[in-house]
Amino acid sequence: MINFTNIKNIILTAAVSGLLAGLLLTIIQHFFVMPSLFEAEIFEHAATEISSPITTENHEMEEWQPEDGIERTIYTALANISMAFSFAMLLGAAILVSGKQTNWLTGGIWGIAGYLVFFVAPALGLPPEVPGAEAAALKDRQLWWLATVLATAIGLALLVFPGNWLLKASGLLILISPHLIGAPQPEVHASAAPQSIVKSFINAAIIANLIFWLALGIFQGIFTKKGLQPRANALNYIN
Repeated sequence: MINFTNIKNIILTAAVSGLLAGLLLTIIQHFFVMPSLFEAEIFEHAATEISSPITTENHEMEEWQPEDGIERTIYTALANISMAFSFAMLLGAAILVSGKQTNWLTGGIWGIAGYLVFFVAPALGLPPEVPGAEAAALKDRQLWWLATVLATAIGLALLVFPGNWLLKASGLLILISPHLIGAPQPEVHASAAPQSIVKSFINAAIIANLIFWLALGIFQGIFTKKGLQPRANALNYIN
């Protein structure tokens, strides 16, 4: 029989952690990431007008977007909180399966692991992109991103958790395999925005995501310690 108390605690912990981490990410993005994004959008719009002048008909065909200002900030915050909740659920499940007691420090370590899995490893092949940048087909990028996340998570688990040298060697091979294959790339690397804006955006995204994942892990560690007592091992998750 599944232990529903643990499931409830994972959800509640993820909800609180996701709310706090999502709001923190929104604040960081507002002051450090969005300025570069707005500048890049100006160059993107200018390039679009030159290549395809905007007419009234084109305006009607444009997809809806939230207005700049408070409306865009609110939608960004909702998206960040939803994303943070999903990631917090994954961290909570991983902590439970590990069977380890946790606190703010170990939670921070879990957060760093999440940062490596979901941001650093994919960004090595597909760095954050500003509007107006050339990119490979979306489906190809999504598939490579997903494969990289899975390979990084499995590879790190085999390297970090106890096991023989064969498992650890396998973990290392799995870890680097997506990068040996290579991420899908566009035929021509180009961007409507100047390189100074592109670099500023990438650096801000790297720092913002690091703070987000570290905070999410710490929140998970604190609230998990208060509400969730992991079982001795994953096999005990089902009574």
